[in-house]
Amino acid sequence: MIDEETTQQAERLRRWRLVLGGEAGESLGVPDLEGGDLGMDRVLEALYGGEQGPGSLGASSPRVARWLGDIRTYFPSSTVRVMQQDALERLNLRQMLLEPEMLEVVEPDVQLVANLLTLSRVIPERTKETARQVVRTVVEEVESKLAHRMVESVRGSLNRATRSYRPRPNEINWDRTIRANLQHYVPDQGTIIAERLIGHGHRRRQSSLRDIVLCVDQSGSMATSVVYSGIFGAVLASIRAVSTRMVVFDTAVADLTEDLHDPVDLLFGAQLGGGTDINRALAYCQELITRPADTVLVLITDLYEGGNAQGMLKRAADLVGSGVQVICLLALSDQGAPSYDHANAAALASIGVPTFACTPDLFPDLMAAAIQKQDLTLWAARNDVVTARGE
Repeated sequence: MIDEETTQQAERLRRWRLVLGGEAGESLGVPDLEGGDLGMDRVLEALYGGEQGPGSLGASSPRVARWLGDIRTYFPSSTVRVMQQDALERLNLRQMLLEPEMLEVVEPDVQLVANLLTLSRVIPERTKETARQVVRTVVEEVESKLAHRMVESVRGSLNRATRSYRPRPNEINWDRTIRANLQHYVPDQGTIIAERLIGHGHRRRQSSLRDIVLCVDQSGSMATSVVYSGIFGAVLASIRAVSTRMVVFDTAVADLTEDLHDPVDLLFGAQLGGGTDINRALAYCQELITRPADTVLVLITDLYEGGNAQGMLKRAADLVGSGVQVICLLALSDQGAPSYDHANAAALASIGVPTFACTPDLFPDLMAAAIQKQDLTLWAARNDVVTARGE
């Protein structure tokens, strides 16, 4: 009878055989693979095996398409996405994404969308509709995970920011007032003594309570940040209580606000690649701002300024001085610590611009904290986010 330890040892050897490839089989003493293990080994060998391993896929679109289908058979979606990205880098398959047959078998994810957007200017007509469908699938997936939280966080923060504790009679929020005074219930009188009144707050005559400007670096290194920014921008634009502008830039500036109704159109309106002129982008955003004290400007960039760095810092300082709440996100992505210009990050931090990377799941809470004008350095510390420090 085979004991448990022997079974576990055999499983460990099997896994090492799959990791190390066929040449390791004999030295490990692992018998020939069969069934699903054999198929799994073939798709791993095609991508990672030996000096000539990647060549087994070659530049053949049908062969790669079959391989993309095979990896979905043997691995979960999270692993498939990693292998797809490795294939794009190791085999230089980006050009194959221009073919609709290829797009129909890939696993859609944010990184794939970022790759498609870098190719958007050369995608042929016959592939455009398939590419748009891939992008829409990812947009809808991200929205389903984060949109509700984004809306609830922003609306809640706006309510708290405008709530009044000295309301007029017709402005009293009775539901909140009663709940806040339950401890003052008087049994003998069967009533609650409202020691604290909570009101709905004064609604301004302006159409929005806050103005939000997303200013996004669309240079090639910021691809996934552009994808997430476009999706969040579209969600923010759906909230009537805020006015949202979407500005993207490289060495030029493009205002994509009109496309916020459809994030797919917006993302294809971005032109990933090229240089970076943050100073020019901030100059454009300055012209948009009419209510500095009620404006949140989110600058999303790695701060590798190709324009006027001193001008950029002065312009940022002017915005802060005017009352605008300026936030610099070095990345808006699920990836690890981004590469960024540390000197510019420290300089921004020293003039009162919180500067850090942010994951998409934290972005709704970040915007809520910004709308309430909380100390974002403290917010970052509470969420274990490392911020840039001023020099």
